[in-house]
Amino acid sequence: MKISTLKYFVVDSIKGLRRHKTLSTASIATVAATLFILGVFILSIMNVKQAVTEVESKVEATIVLKDDIKTEQEKAIKDKINSVAGVEKVTYESKKDALEKFKKQLGENNKSLAEGLEKENPLPNSIIVRVEKPELVSKVVGSIKDMEGIDQIKDGKEIVDKITKITNTLKWMGVVLFLILIGVSLFLIGNTIKITVYSRKREIGIMKYIGATDWFIRWPFVFEGIIIGILGAIIAIVLLYYGYKVAYAKASVGLIFVSLLNPSVVLSSVLWIFVLVGIVIGAIGSILSIRKFLSV
Repeated sequence: MKISTLKYFVVDSIKGLRRHKTLSTASIATVAATLFILGVFILSIMNVKQAVTEVESKVEATIVLKDDIKTEQEKAIKDKINSVAGVEKVTYESKKDALEKFKKQLGENNKSLAEGLEKENPLPNSIIVRVEKPELVSKVVGSIKDMEGIDQIKDGKEIVDKITKITNTLKWMGVVLFLILIGVSLFLIGNTIKITVYSRKREIGIMKYIGATDWFIRWPFVFEGIIIGILGAIIAIVLLYYGYKVAYAKASVGLIFVSLLNPSVVLSSVLWIFVLVGIVIGAIGSILSIRKFLSV
């Protein structure tokens, strides 16, 4: 395709958008909304996966000990844990150590939550067991659950399972909503192109009469749809980036145990995906409309 021909197609498609500003604007807004909602789900899934990775890397069994546990009972528990294959590290954590760890996790912004705990420390003495793989936690728990001196066993694997379920739910919701909005986008883009075709019927007839090829007539309408898709994608990217940036700033202060993905990472992840999806939606909407309503 020559540069001059491409320039003609682009200019002609822009004229078509200007002729029907209301429908064009509605189409662009719908594409933007579709991609924005898709982006919200993508970011949610990405951050949930990040949380799963972080939690899995910290999956451990916390064996809460009774206050009156005997030394030999504590030693027996440690020996039993160390005998289980896959145990990476066994650490004794006193009440004082647990309180210091809790303060560190809270951070400077939330340190007021730990005020007053030094006088009456409610945290227990415990044994922290780090394993090589998350699935080994249940094996460790099963080997010691009936031993004397244990008050409670906290299994972090349950948290991972819950987060995984949330991820799967978000994926299905995102797919269903995305498909619905794509349908609406294709419908609006198709209508925009269809009206443009009807308004230029006489001009198209003349072009055919003087020997213009079918695709020479079709391309301006295809480019019109592509421009709608690209503009919608740009709007969605801008809204998503700045919206996420605000959410990231607020959530970074409130979240204690997990971190969110940096906005710059998010932008680089979705930028080209959005542009590509916008182009595909616009092109498909145009081509389907042309095939049905343009007899060339």
